[in-house]
Amino acid sequence: MKLLTLLLLTPLCGSLLIAFLPQHWGSHSRPLALIFSAITLLFACLLVGQFDPTLSGVQLLENGFWNLQAGGTYLVGVDGLSLPLVLLAATLSFVAMLASHTIEERQKGYYVAMLLLEMAMLGVFIAQNWLLFYIFWELTLIPLFLLVDRWGGEKRQHAALNFVLYTLGGSVFMLLSLLLAFDASHGFTFAMDEMAISLRQTPHATQVWIFLGLLMGFGVKMPIFPMHGWLPLAHVQAPSPVSMLLSGVLLKMGSYGLMRAAILAPHGMATLAHILGILALVSLLYGGLLAWRQTDLKKMVAYSSVSHMGIVLLGLATLTPAGITGAVSQMVAHGLAAAALFMLAGMLYHRTHSREIAYYGDLARLSPRFAFFIILAFLTTIGLPTTAGFIAELHTIIGTYQRWGWPVILTAIAMLITASYAFRTTARMLTPSPQPNPVIVKDMSGFELATLAIPVLLTFLLGLFPSPLLKIMESSVRDFIKIFDTLG
Repeated sequence: MKLLTLLLLTPLCGSLLIAFLPQHWGSHSRPLALIFSAITLLFACLLVGQFDPTLSGVQLLENGFWNLQAGGTYLVGVDGLSLPLVLLAATLSFVAMLASHTIEERQKGYYVAMLLLEMAMLGVFIAQNWLLFYIFWELTLIPLFLLVDRWGGEKRQHAALNFVLYTLGGSVFMLLSLLLAFDASHGFTFAMDEMAISLRQTPHATQVWIFLGLLMGFGVKMPIFPMHGWLPLAHVQAPSPVSMLLSGVLLKMGSYGLMRAAILAPHGMATLAHILGILALVSLLYGGLLAWRQTDLKKMVAYSSVSHMGIVLLGLATLTPAGITGAVSQMVAHGLAAAALFMLAGMLYHRTHSREIAYYGDLARLSPRFAFFIILAFLTTIGLPTTAGFIAELHTIIGTYQRWGWPVILTAIAMLITASYAFRTTARMLTPSPQPNPVIVKDMSGFELATLAIPVLLTFLLGLFPSPLLKIMESSVRDFIKIFDTLG
């Protein structure tokens, strides 16, 4: 059995094993989930050793018969655009399992859903067949709905239903576009590469309609303004480990899908690139301003995700090597930074049962470990030099200037807004509280410190040594740009 198939089967087998555990063995769910998630992460790391960054195209292809008449085959593989996201999904899934130690009720169901979610997310990133991609895409909805609806906050049912309805609405447009592309390609296959080659001969207008439908589906998950309405409520009501995956990985599924949509219908992407650039700038500014106004810590991080995903969309819209490199780098950088912030928010809420920023204070004196990691987490968010966010934002700014020139100033303004609310929030949480009886927050334990250190240290490692990540995506970025350079 090959490595990518093992990558998918490991969390699936873990979820099945936990599901069939006797009820009185329910306490074994957590260690089993950690073991299977760790093995999945190991397989993801082994992919790096087998991946040759000097080669273009999809590598480590695994093909199997499924339903040839309907154009469906089991076709999986990775390239320089998907491999970083596979590593991100496997890493954050393992970290989320570690951070789930506060889940005490219905542990069996929780860890079954978490492992199924991990399998579906990985499937999205390695699928090389659009039908298989769509199945994994929709499969993420089931465990996510259960995780929010069963283990979320007071308004969890409303948040779960809101999320599912938004995503299903977008998925309808995605499915219609895929069916239109299948019909227009005349190739009787949903294989991504073959469909893309066949669609090069179709009229530009057809490609625009195909791309628009896919944009609706992926834009909801990304999310792109004004399709972000589900995000703040889902983040606030979801358990913090689920919020880590929701912001750290699920949003990246949308931007990754948009890249695949651009390859499938390049004339559609080229035609709408300027509009996407405008939407990206609106998302950047709108998300940053709303984050600046929030008093709820999780809501602030949620709206900041809208702003940061605007950077990803902006990089994609430039259709330049620097912009695409910045977009993929930003997916990884934001995934790690958002996971760290949501983990911190979860730890604080578990101790105080409040998400209000004003409720915390004087953490620098009372809880120095919290203070230290709050500073580091917010520094990663603003893209300080030596962090992965700096590498991503620098490439995006360069790509934006190369494509549009001085409108890049709006990008810089949005980044300054991010810095302003990050520094303001840090100051409020670390300095003495104006409240007469400030809450005393117990400092984080050694286990919590070690768990939180994983995404934070990875952010700084990728900022100090970005070459391995940039090298992985270099050939794929070059191939991506070549598609648009050859358009008539």
